Amino acid sequence: MARKKNISVGPSGDGKWDVDRGGATVSTHRTQKTAISKGESLAKRNKTDLIIKGRDGKIRSKDSYGNDPRRIKDTEH
Repeated sequence: MARKKNISVGPSGDGKWDVDRGGATVSTHRTQKTAISKGESLAKRNKTDLIIKGRDGKIRSKDSYGNDPRRIKDTEH
């Protein structure tokens, strides 16, 4: 079975925010909030992970919307 590609939200370099799927840009947004909303929707629909990066490009948050076998309670939300 093929592994599903993660969705990531990160800065695009021109002050905007990109939503990427497996390294390919899906959409670009003026605010991080709208990019996260779009990314979350895609991650839920595709049952995969959402990775959110800060302005510095470092991972700020990661959520799993797929079948996570670890069953660890999410302490972030």
